[in-house]
Amino acid sequence: MQIKKAAVIGSGVMGSGIAAHLANAGVPTLLLDIVPEGATDRNAIAAGALKRMAKADPAPFMSKTAARLVTPGNIEDHLDRLADVDWVVEAVLEDPGVKQTLYARIETVMKPGAVVSSNTSTIPLAILTEGRSEAFRRAFMITHFFNPPRYMRLLEVVAGADTDPARLSAIKAFADIRLGKGVVDCKDTPGFIANRIGTFWIQAAINEAFDRKIAVEEADAVLSRPVGIPKTGVFGLVDLVGLDLMPHIARSLLATLPADDPYRPLFREEPLLTRMIADGYTGRKGKGGFYRLKKDGARRTKQVIDLASGAYEDAAKPKVPAADAAKQGGARATVTHDSAAGRYAWAVMSRTLAYAAHLVPEISDTVVGVDEAMKLGYNWKLGPFELIDQLGADWVADRLKAEGKPVPAILEAARGKRFYRYTETGTRQYLTTQGAYADMPVADGVLRLADVKRVSEPLLKNGSAALWDIGDGVTCFEFTGKMNALDDQVMALIGKSIALTAKDHKAMVVYNDGSNFSVGANLGLALFAVNIALWPQIEALVKGGQDAYKALKYAPFPVVAAPAGMALGGGCEIVLHADAVQAAAETYIGLVEVGVGIVPGWGGCKEMLLRHLANPKRPNGPMPALTSVFETIGTAKVAKSAAEAKELLFLRAQDGISMNRDRLLADAKARALAMVEAGYRPPAPPEEIRLPGPTAKAAMDLAVQNFALQGLATPHDQVVSDKLGRVLSGGDTDITKGLTEDDLLALEREAFMDLVKTPGSVARVEHMLETGKPLRN
Repeated sequence: MQIKKAAVIGSGVMGSGIAAHLANAGVPTLLLDIVPEGATDRNAIAAGALKRMAKADPAPFMSKTAARLVTPGNIEDHLDRLADVDWVVEAVLEDPGVKQTLYARIETVMKPGAVVSSNTSTIPLAILTEGRSEAFRRAFMITHFFNPPRYMRLLEVVAGADTDPARLSAIKAFADIRLGKGVVDCKDTPGFIANRIGTFWIQAAINEAFDRKIAVEEADAVLSRPVGIPKTGVFGLVDLVGLDLMPHIARSLLATLPADDPYRPLFREEPLLTRMIADGYTGRKGKGGFYRLKKDGARRTKQVIDLASGAYEDAAKPKVPAADAAKQGGARATVTHDSAAGRYAWAVMSRTLAYAAHLVPEISDTVVGVDEAMKLGYNWKLGPFELIDQLGADWVADRLKAEGKPVPAILEAARGKRFYRYTETGTRQYLTTQGAYADMPVADGVLRLADVKRVSEPLLKNGSAALWDIGDGVTCFEFTGKMNALDDQVMALIGKSIALTAKDHKAMVVYNDGSNFSVGANLGLALFAVNIALWPQIEALVKGGQDAYKALKYAPFPVVAAPAGMALGGGCEIVLHADAVQAAAETYIGLVEVGVGIVPGWGGCKEMLLRHLANPKRPNGPMPALTSVFETIGTAKVAKSAAEAKELLFLRAQDGISMNRDRLLADAKARALAMVEAGYRPPAPPEEIRLPGPTAKAAMDLAVQNFALQGLATPHDQVVSDKLGRVLSGGDTDITKGLTEDDLLALEREAFMDLVKTPGSVARVEHMLETGKPLRN
């Protein structure tokens, strides 16, 4: 079956977010809710949800186009429209009676062969389908999204005994490819996988912090990156999710958990948390939570609550040696650290890891399902069993036994082994509940650079980049520096990689496995060069980058850029020079150089000008194009999705988008090979570029002056904008003269070198390196 149209019933935070993400996938979606009593607008609840999402940050929609695909309605007047819908997602109150009543109504109007699923996280499937026909039970399953649906990749899927396997497979494939989800099969057990373990972990962390008198910041320091958990830590996570949500999840679990489940004796209600919720301190969505921002005029001070007194104090970012120990010795160094924080970390994580091991195979047939659920649903870097491998299965089992705690059967079975291993041919395997190893499943259409690197040597490599053979005549150019920052070594290897690929291969993909494609140039090296006035070397670096990117653009083979995460500054510029782009849906791309007091110097100004001048939708004459580019670069606009990047022309209309990050490299490789099969020829250089020169520059100057008068442009903004305006207007030219790409690149270099010598720009670079934030000087 194909999902051509969808409906979501229930327009609360989850329901509306699910509808938005279905629209992000290009699926027209109905969003239905009840009719409010006495309302003149019978669609008011669903329509209100759409209005809220339009202003929400982070944005549920990836683009304005996606937002137009959601139609609000109500279940009294519009339920019959489900007759045209392929997938109905129910996201109403967590009340079996409410859900069952709704299903009875849906069954009378639903399309034959359609799917109905519930977003429940607590109610067993068997209860949900009580009294429904066999036909309805065949159509039914649980699809548990995590909030926010656009950004959280986990989708837990539960099938019933009667669920149609074909429809189940169709939904799982759609969720994977079109929604970008990591789909994890779950058993019909309370809380499924992620919330079952995650709720236990949070409760254990809170209990132990109160009992051991561990400060909130100290707890978050050790229960974060040192043990493979996001930097928010546990208390930061509760603030993000909402303190008021935690009791609801707990009550739902307690209503359905087995009588002997270890969570039951663990659960308790802390009076401080109860008071915080009652007083509106529900986390980030309320007045604050364990952390809050104290406002004093324009000043905001981060504060943290004292668990003993309940009073807020200024956050201090304390030095926690147990957390620092992980930098050298990994997670084991943290949990064995002879300090209160180290003992706290072990107390929480040992209970959590033992609980996770205790639940296999009750909640999942494999350790893989548990690990994937925690990584995708809670953003853990390591799943529980991967963390046990890092600590050592024998070591964990021995320590639990020495402390008089039960050792789960699967952990005993892992003695002398690992839960994961690699074969000599690079195949990753996992330990089954029978004690044997099985190959990790790899979905069709997934290619991981890490797997390639595990079994091969790079074709070329230096300190900042590498070139790999990813098969079928395609090479992969990888940035390898910190945060994939770009420097002269990257540019040098681009030249060598072009020569090697042209000689022995068919195409090139520019890709890496990092969370960010590239944050741009290595500012630390640039600042060092500026401080000792290495002006010729700096100009050579700029020219080298321009030459490397231009060589990529005109290489005799197709070059496909495959960005994901941040592609900023020079990272954006390499994308602009690629023949085609296959971008991850969550790509955040822009030319942000003005934030550090310079202009794009590796061809970014030139490429954006060419795109806007060639845009068939622009008004006649060059000025609308110049004005648009000036605004985009001058205000450091960043597209917050690949779809929005098309609207800003960082991507072209024909460029591809991969909703699932795991499929990005394979999709990019397939795109490159398709270009080869189509008889790829390098692009011809653009015809003469005609720009207005000083007349356009004067108009841009006037616009900046107006911004300055309104207090929207700082003095150094005006300095940077002056140089940017000269580049984009074409310098000392007029509309009768033709310019080349090299002319525009020379203007970029001139502007870059002028700015990098100004104290204002140096101050911006220093401030960015020190704080990670732009300086408004």
